[in-house]
Amino acid sequence: MDKDGGSLNRPPVLDGSNYDYWKARMVAFLKSMDYRAWKTIIKGLTHPIFTAEDGTTSLKPEADWSVSEDTEATGNSKALNAIFNGVDKNMFKLINTCTEAKQAWKILQNAHEGTTKVRMSKLTTPHDKI
Repeated sequence: MDKDGGSLNRPPVLDGSNYDYWKARMVAFLKSMDYRAWKTIIKGLTHPIFTAEDGTTSLKPEADWSVSEDTEATGNSKALNAIFNGVDKNMFKLINTCTEAKQAWKILQNAHEGTTKVRMSKLTTPHDKI
């Protein structure tokens, strides 16, 4: 059942034919849900690194994350959850292995808008008039 109005609790659903509509609504949804969720789409999530005394580095265990690192991760989790819930089953197949919201967003963007190179090609290619 199609609804014209949106919901404060549910993201818009991308079905493959409504990307431009979905993108504008999803940006607004993410920003209204939690601005940190939108920021993680823009910036991505950087996994915290631990540096040992000998100078070697490794991924910092989640149990040892600072409050700010937890906050950043929470923004990613919220955004990824919204994206996962804002796509139909076919679109979900494209992103179901993503652990970062920015990665899922980019996959959907490239699938529907193409890469920068493809977009530029479309803009500069003359179209025949019928």
